Amino acid sequence: MDHSQEIVEREVEVGGVILAPGANTFDPTVSQTYLYGQHPNVVTSLEFERILSASGPYMGHLQRPSDGKEPERIAWIQCVGSRNINECDNGYCSGVCCMYAVKEAIVAKEHSPSIDALDTTIFFMDMRTYGKDFEKYYNRAQNEYGVKFVRSRVHTLFPVPETEQLRIDYATEDGGIISEVFDMVVLSVGIEIGKETVELAENLGVEVNHHRFAKTDPFAPVSTSRSGVYTCGVFQGPKDIPGSVTEASAAAACCAQNLGAARGTLVTSKEVPPEIDVAGEEPRIGVFVCNCGINIGSVVDVPAVAEYAKSLPYVVYTGENLFSCSQDTQEAMKELIKEHRLNRMVVAACSPRTHEPLFRETLVDCGINKYLFDMANIRDQDSWVHQSDPGEATEKAKDLVRMAVARAAFLRPLKESLLEINQRALVVGGGVAGLNAALSIARQGFGAVVVEKNKELGGLARKVQHTIEGLDVQAYLDNLVKEVGSHENIQVFTDAQVVGFGGYKGNFTTEIKTGENGDRQTIDHGATVVSTGAHDYKPTEYLYGEDQRVMTQLELGEKLAKDRAAASGWNQVVMIQCVGSRNEENPNCSRVCCQGAIKHALELKKLNEHLAVTVLYRDIRMYGFLEDYYQEAREKGVTFARYSLSDPPLVESNGDGLSVTFRDHVLNRPIQVAADALILSAATIPNNTEDLATLLKVPRDADGYFIEAHAKLRPVDFSSDGIYLCGTAHSPKLITESIGQALAAAARAGSFLAATDLTIGGVVAQVDGDKCAVCLTCVRTCSYGVPRIGEDGYAVIDEASCQGCGACVAECPGKAIMLQHFTDDQLVAKSESLFAS
Repeated sequence: MDHSQEIVEREVEVGGVILAPGANTFDPTVSQTYLYGQHPNVVTSLEFERILSASGPYMGHLQRPSDGKEPERIAWIQCVGSRNINECDNGYCSGVCCMYAVKEAIVAKEHSPSIDALDTTIFFMDMRTYGKDFEKYYNRAQNEYGVKFVRSRVHTLFPVPETEQLRIDYATEDGGIISEVFDMVVLSVGIEIGKETVELAENLGVEVNHHRFAKTDPFAPVSTSRSGVYTCGVFQGPKDIPGSVTEASAAAACCAQNLGAARGTLVTSKEVPPEIDVAGEEPRIGVFVCNCGINIGSVVDVPAVAEYAKSLPYVVYTGENLFSCSQDTQEAMKELIKEHRLNRMVVAACSPRTHEPLFRETLVDCGINKYLFDMANIRDQDSWVHQSDPGEATEKAKDLVRMAVARAAFLRPLKESLLEINQRALVVGGGVAGLNAALSIARQGFGAVVVEKNKELGGLARKVQHTIEGLDVQAYLDNLVKEVGSHENIQVFTDAQVVGFGGYKGNFTTEIKTGENGDRQTIDHGATVVSTGAHDYKPTEYLYGEDQRVMTQLELGEKLAKDRAAASGWNQVVMIQCVGSRNEENPNCSRVCCQGAIKHALELKKLNEHLAVTVLYRDIRMYGFLEDYYQEAREKGVTFARYSLSDPPLVESNGDGLSVTFRDHVLNRPIQVAADALILSAATIPNNTEDLATLLKVPRDADGYFIEAHAKLRPVDFSSDGIYLCGTAHSPKLITESIGQALAAAARAGSFLAATDLTIGGVVAQVDGDKCAVCLTCVRTCSYGVPRIGEDGYAVIDEASCQGCGACVAECPGKAIMLQHFTDDQLVAKSESLFAS
């Protein structure tokens, strides 16, 4: 009997279920004209990812499958298995294909001998780069890498006789036909839900929508049709990695709300071996050099670096890893640490920002103090910036490893202590995101304080009447405000402003000013959620503010809610997209504008089916299930005409109405339309948070949005511990997306608050009182306001508040301050080794 095939049934009692079964990629053999499975040089985007990977079939070397030749021309065809109701009934947009095609085109160029050595062309219908900074990446692909973008729907691929190449015949926008030959064609396949996932949903009593994804409510985006069962990731709907990570935390928050009373009752603590005392031992350093897939290994000669490390003082073991951060490699490293009795470790790999905690944990699991570790960043500081010169990159990697080893010999074990956490969170901003974050935190059993600068809660959503699905936003908001106001764990301050912020993670102190009199109050809390929201751009173009017939989408929504009769008498309405966005001043896409225009276009057509609605656009970005509404709008007669940034519409006013002139991309001639109303899809602009960002010491980007700790791995965290981010303070997004991100921030805050205590110490500054001259230099220098003059007459630095930045150490004229883990002898050893031969 084959026991490997034996199925063991177990019954497990749980208080909540999260469905994250993922999705499949579309099988392009259905589209026979694309020759997938018939021609070896036609591959899917996922297969092309494997070709580029160091662990792939060609070890990261870019070559075409048929003969191993390095391709000179590669084409990508978008929307294969997406936005297609003829061959596969996948009418939705998969949401991720445009960005991964742009990424693959860039990475493919980086794999070539030079960027110009490889010609890359992406054939597309609409370029849907709608996420945070996605438009900038799209522009960079064109301007810096020379990736070509051709707006055309490719129907058929033709093999070129007696070659391994493929020919693409495509129609241009002016009606011409062009033929081009490529060495490879990549099919950007969409995502779809597999039969087995649908069966799983049926077995669990969870409804799916007509696209076979989990059926959810826009106001409860991770809740399924069955109470206590939640979903996240692609099964909830097409999305990218940041969206999946965010929703995973959101689903965890929903479970935490239900299970708060049982928190910790079934937890088993991880057993850690007692720490080995290495005091007095000679350093025994192990060096692990990572290929990081192709990120390092395709540029740096990793074997040569590992061999060089053997010659360095105190190094008793060196090794190479394909991926040092993988679970199996971690286990192997633990065995090597024990086998070679290592008491120091150096990993030459990627960024300490993301992976240092992992490697430190590896040491702890072996009974070694986690501070006996150093990391040489040979990816960010080497292979990524020296791709064109592998020889010099290898030499620099040796330098970085030599420096890390030199410092490691002087590392000392450091001790940490525990500090109690204040189990209350401050939520700055009382819009949809802030209110949902506060309510979720409160439902998890923690206190929450909401601080809203306006007199009314609700934020920008107060101007939104309904969602594109038809849900009443104002009724939802009123109920949400009522729930927040009546919850025993929540305190709300309106007409309030944060004017002071201090303390440290787990024990923050915030001062707020409320009311016209400016009364001040102090709030103690352990975590902070920033949800300061955004506002709509007030156009300076297209006669806005000069003619009352010109209005924004939000203003149209309010007009339709108050005076539908006036709009029902209109004969022609024109909408202009990307007003105030995707331009030099605001290069990013505002994400919500296309759905706002189509939502109102459908509403106008429902009001008067004979009303002519024309939408002037640059790209229609109806991602995910929003594509259904785009299709419905076309079916109901809404006209869509594209314009370019260099040739925007011309708007003129006369006594009879408005005149809008634009160049039709199909007819290639100017078209003039007389309009009763002109609706501008205005950009979303972040609220002014400069003062708040300064107080909290958290970063913002050039556009004024807050910057998360890591775009993919930590999308709702700040780099400062205990402070979280959600809603349109992060980037433009729909209400349902703001709710999901708010729940994610609440999960992160709740997870932190649930710990009850935290470790402090380690990399902190310490003052030698005998050397301190009380010159106040450290007090003036510290950006975090930590140093103070103590009762004993010298500077005191609270280890719980210290951020370990070292600014006070560098500025102290008397050399009275030392930063642990970055001591003078460690830094001198590292510096001297840089110049050693």
